[in-house]
Amino acid sequence: MITLRDVHKSYGQQSLYEGASLQINQGDRYVLVGPNGAGKSTLFRMLLGQEEPDSGELSLKRGTVVGYLPQENPPLSDRAVVEEALSEHEDPDGRLTAKAKAILMGLGFKVSDFERKVRELSGGWAMRVAMARLLVLEPDLLLLDEPTNHLDIDSLFWFQKYLGAYPGAIFLISHDRAFINAVGRAIVAVQDKALKVYHGDYEFYQREKQAEAERVVQAWKRQQEEIAKMQDFIDRNRARVSTASRAQSMIKRLEKLERIELPQQAKTVKIRFPQPQRVGVRVLSLKSVFKSYADVKVYQGLDFELERGQKMAFVGHNGAGKSTLLKVLAGVIPIDAGQRIVGNDVKVGYFSQHREGQFNPDNSVLQEALSANRGNPELLVRTVLGTFLFPGDSVYKTAGVLSGGEKSRLALVKLLLDPPNVLLMDEPTTHLDMTSVDALIEALREFEGTVCCISHDLYFLNALADHVVHIDQGRITVYPGDYEYFKRRQAQWREENPQAAEVPVVEKAPAKAAPRDDRQRAKRAVKLQGELEALHATLEELAAQLSDPALYADFQKVQEIGARMERVQSDIQLKEGELAGLS
Repeated sequence: MITLRDVHKSYGQQSLYEGASLQINQGDRYVLVGPNGAGKSTLFRMLLGQEEPDSGELSLKRGTVVGYLPQENPPLSDRAVVEEALSEHEDPDGRLTAKAKAILMGLGFKVSDFERKVRELSGGWAMRVAMARLLVLEPDLLLLDEPTNHLDIDSLFWFQKYLGAYPGAIFLISHDRAFINAVGRAIVAVQDKALKVYHGDYEFYQREKQAEAERVVQAWKRQQEEIAKMQDFIDRNRARVSTASRAQSMIKRLEKLERIELPQQAKTVKIRFPQPQRVGVRVLSLKSVFKSYADVKVYQGLDFELERGQKMAFVGHNGAGKSTLLKVLAGVIPIDAGQRIVGNDVKVGYFSQHREGQFNPDNSVLQEALSANRGNPELLVRTVLGTFLFPGDSVYKTAGVLSGGEKSRLALVKLLLDPPNVLLMDEPTTHLDMTSVDALIEALREFEGTVCCISHDLYFLNALADHVVHIDQGRITVYPGDYEYFKRRQAQWREENPQAAEVPVVEKAPAKAAPRDDRQRAKRAVKLQGELEALHATLEELAAQLSDPALYADFQKVQEIGARMERVQSDIQLKEGELAGLS
């Protein structure tokens, strides 16, 4: 389908590719890896026809359609969400419309979002619309640059499943190892200015690369021994008349010998970040907290407590209240009732992906990083900045010209250089490469304070979390273990209770009996909660059916499922409104 043969590409004095070759066929699932600056984005631009190789061949089979999802900054439009998802088709029929709606719902949109203008959405949700538009188009080759950056866990799992049945080829760049292993079938590594394919998952690639490096080192050692023997023969025989000719012959052999070069070792940076002030065991508590937005009650009578040293992952469906809980803990949004109790000498730090107004736009990246209160030495600060993708002279860029991802990384650096006792982090691995993710994990593992985080990166969650906080419709369950333990416990419960819609949570009993009216309202509220859980389960089941591309061969079935999804969504909205009125 696409062929690269003996491709060379340079920018000025920097040579990125020298004799690179690659074949992409229908159904291939490739993951492109390599250090920053190795040429991954350049390769994508050449595949898109935005740049030409200096020499060599790059050919596409006639009629091949290539679709591209950039890492950020999707084009905004005045179209409605569903119109934008269908915008690659001049006259979409009912089948395509149903497909677009199913994809949008898989990516986290509600039916009520379909008519919203794309321009009104946040950057992350606009990226999801761009992703839906690409999936509806269904190009022969999908080029995806960090596609998981703006997804939550639910939409990530749906996206993985959808790509598993995708009929075309996929070529992606990602730092999310769990996603790489779920979607990719081969790793394409940019190394030694060429492209090398490893048929296996990311761990297989790492093992093979390490084994190759060890073989090269052994060959280099043998060659060095051979060179030493040749040099010794030359030194002993070049002065003798009888052996001078043989020595000269050996000199020529030595000059013509193709020297083996040792492989460049991947940079592994070990950074010891400063530690926060030590505090008591109980660092932050919520007592009988109520929080609502407009007519939507998110939390009612919530009790929650954080202890020193805990590493917690917040998980739950899209819209369950994860970010709201993080913001309530951080004190960045007010609560309607209840108490937020901060322990003595506890300093709370909140990291979100939206960094507008946090930096002096005239300060350089280095000046902003040095402004942390710890008075860290410049060498440490520059090392940390390099680890988080600000190498060399890029530290002199002013904060005012940084992209959204760069601002996010700079905010993360400042937080780690002057850490509070409690770190509350919303998607901290977005815009980081694998080396930076590993550095962040190591820093947070050694961090003596408390960490609560929301992340779609399962590798990050499993490497860090010692507790999982499951949030569902304002109710919270804490699981002592990593994300895999949480998933096993949920799967175990579902096996034992196949008819249940959701894993139950333990709720506090009422302190005293309510008056008769209140009892009736409470009874109705309990019934509505059960009906809503069943409706949400039905909606997820219907969305899962529509995520199967084979279904679209039956147009009538697609229409029926799409219509039923809309009816279920309407029922959910009506019952949620009634439930809110009872509270």
